[in-house]
Amino acid sequence: MTAPAADEAFLHRLADLAADAVLPQFRGAGRVDSKGASGFDPVTEADRAAEAAMRRLIAERFPDHGIVGEELGAEREGADHVWVLDPIDGTRSFISGVPLWGTLIGLLHEGKPVLGMMAQPFTGERFFGDGRAARYTGPDGTRLMRTRPCPDIGQAALFTTSPYMFATDERPAYQRVEAAVRMARYGCDAYAYCMLAMGLVDLVVEAGLHPYDVVALIPIIEGAGGRISTWTGDPAAGGGRILAAGDPALHEKAMGLLRL
Repeated sequence: MTAPAADEAFLHRLADLAADAVLPQFRGAGRVDSKGASGFDPVTEADRAAEAAMRRLIAERFPDHGIVGEELGAEREGADHVWVLDPIDGTRSFISGVPLWGTLIGLLHEGKPVLGMMAQPFTGERFFGDGRAARYTGPDGTRLMRTRPCPDIGQAALFTTSPYMFATDERPAYQRVEAAVRMARYGCDAYAYCMLAMGLVDLVVEAGLHPYDVVALIPIIEGAGGRISTWTGDPAAGGGRILAAGDPALHEKAMGLLRL
C-alpha cells in the first residue's frame, strides 16, 4: 500500500487543531512563563497545547515522519520527512492582544522545505505555499498570491520584527538597508513575510531566527515568486540571518548592503 502524502488539506487540519487550542486563550488571562535564562522569552499554555495537538495528529497519520517544534523539542530529525512547527509565532503580540501572530506549519523533504502554512485563527486567514504556487484564504475569499516587482530599493517597503533583534555587528548592516528604503515598519513577525508574498511588502530583514521561525514561510514566499535566503545567499531553512524579497533583483541589492 502506498503511504499517504501530506497535502494542503492536511496542513489545514493541523491549523484547525492549533486554532482550537489557541483561540480560547487569546485576550484571556492564561499563564505566561519565560524560557529565557537572561531576558524575557515568553511561552504560554496555548503554545504548548497547540503544538501537542498538532504532533498527535502527525504521529497518527505519518508515524515515520520526524517533528521539530519550538516548545516540545525534536524527534526523528533524520527522517526523510520532518515537520517544523511553531504553534504561536509572535508570542509577545499574542500576550498583548494584538493579532499579529500566527501558527507556522512547515514540512521538509530531505532537508528542503516543500510545504508551508501560516495560519492566523483570530482573523481567519491562512497563507499556504508549496514552492510552485502560493494561496491565500480568508474572510474575503481565496486567491493566488504573487509578490510585486520592485527593483528600486528606494521605493521598497521594509519590515523587521524589531531593530533590537540584531547583534552589535549586525546592526550597521541592517541600518544600511533601512536607510536605503522608502519605508520601514516593525513588529509583525511571520505576518510580514506573508504580506511580502501578497505583494504588499518588498523586503523582510531579520536575524537570530530558528528553523521553526522560517521553514514554513519558505514555500509560501517562493511559491509567490519571491526569494528568501540568508544574508549571504545560502538556504534559509536553517535559520540565522534572513533576507526575503519579493523581487529577485531587489534581493541582490539588499544582500549587497547586508555584507558584514
